[in-house]
Amino acid sequence: MAKTLSFGAMHVGIAFGLGYAFTGSVATAGVLTVVEPLCNMVAHHFFEGWWERREHARAQPAGEVGALTGVGFVAASSPPSQVMAC
Repeated sequence: MAKTLSFGAMHVGIAFGLGYAFTGSVATAGVLTVVEPLCNMVAHHFFEGWWERREHARAQPAGEVGALTGVGFVAASSPPSQVMAC
């Protein structure tokens, strides 16, 4: 936990320092320091959902992937070369 807190403090320090270096304003640097991590948290939430769906689709057998994408495939009882799209 100490490593995580240290990294968080370093991230905040870098964000503030860069914001101040680019703008010359303590207020603007402070806003950027707060807004940037909040935007990253929201983006991370949606990214995690996308990643989980992607991993779930990769783990499905070939005949079941269509259920996630809206395209259905029905496998015949013979070799995979005779898979038919529905």
